[in-house]
Amino acid sequence: MIKSIKIRLKPTKEQEILMFKSVGCARFAYNWGLARWRDMNKQGIKPSKLKISKEFTKMKKKEEYKWLYEVSAQVTAQAFEDLNVAYQNFFKGKANKPKFKTKRKSKKSFYVRYDAVYFKNSKVNMEKIGKVEYSTNYDIPDLDKYINPRCYFDGKYWYLTLGFEHGENQVKLSKDLSVGIDLGIKELAVVSCLKKPIKNINKSSKIRKLKKKLKRLQKQVSRKYEMNKQGNEFVKTKNIIKLEKQIKLVYRKLANIRLNYIHQATNKIVKLKPYRVVMEDINITGMMKNKHLSKAIQEQKLYEFIRQMKYKCEFNGIEFIQVDRFYPSSKTCSECGSVKKDLKLSDRVYKCSKCGLEIDRDKNASINLANYEELA
Repeated sequence: MIKSIKIRLKPTKEQEILMFKSVGCARFAYNWGLARWRDMNKQGIKPSKLKISKEFTKMKKKEEYKWLYEVSAQVTAQAFEDLNVAYQNFFKGKANKPKFKTKRKSKKSFYVRYDAVYFKNSKVNMEKIGKVEYSTNYDIPDLDKYINPRCYFDGKYWYLTLGFEHGENQVKLSKDLSVGIDLGIKELAVVSCLKKPIKNINKSSKIRKLKKKLKRLQKQVSRKYEMNKQGNEFVKTKNIIKLEKQIKLVYRKLANIRLNYIHQATNKIVKLKPYRVVMEDINITGMMKNKHLSKAIQEQKLYEFIRQMKYKCEFNGIEFIQVDRFYPSSKTCSECGSVKKDLKLSDRVYKCSKCGLEIDRDKNASINLANYEELA
């Protein structure tokens, strides 16, 4: 399997300027390629990555586009590959139609030439940028080629992510332990073999304080925009720019706390060393359409939890199963197996009319998931 790692970069001012130029060139190439793709479709020509990249190479030779030569050629070449993948995913129904990347909202990232990356004396070499200092807790393997290296800026620091081939982690698994996980909104997850559920981090005081701070900053920005309004146009002052930067950093901190918490939660489950993990195939896209729950679902990062469980199970040789979303895990009694068809969403305690079992609804679902094969 491919294992990916992330290292923090510490570039000089000159290197950082080149990095931002690479980000801009990657975004320009992607948008230019998307515009040409759409034009070709209108003209009845079948668009392709090869046709667009050839046109772009000719265009680069013009005097007005000489600034594109300041960055690695692989930065713009990979942008067309990303565009091609975006369209393939769209045609397969996996993603929405590709859109133009804006300077304000798009992720500040660019591709790094894989065969030029090497590590020496606490520095990593990157084409056109040079040797950049870095810090990491990982043991980076000394390889000739790394898989899909990307550099990105998160609003505060620069990072380099790269992948490499890695075998399974040799762990002795408990052959008697099957773990069922029921994800939710009130609690992040209820695990069949754990007494206490994994709590919702969004209800903690730390997150609440940050959200309160975010709300206050957003109100300040809104007031300043109204104060500096000239006719129908909003004027962005230096104070507004400062506040918007603070808002971005708060969003960054919130995202990092949630992501770190999910890593801790999934690690806790994997360290139980079960022979398999069973979860429901949740329709997250459909759940997001509920205007009352969409924000809570988004903050829980349920998709990220499932993604991490999948790759951590694969890495440790644990069988990962996702049962059908219509499987009645909550309606089935974990003691006698009878199905309660009239169970409502508001019923938080499961009461079996046959055997008299009274148990928390989510705990009951997690036990049924753990015993999935026996009930199927």
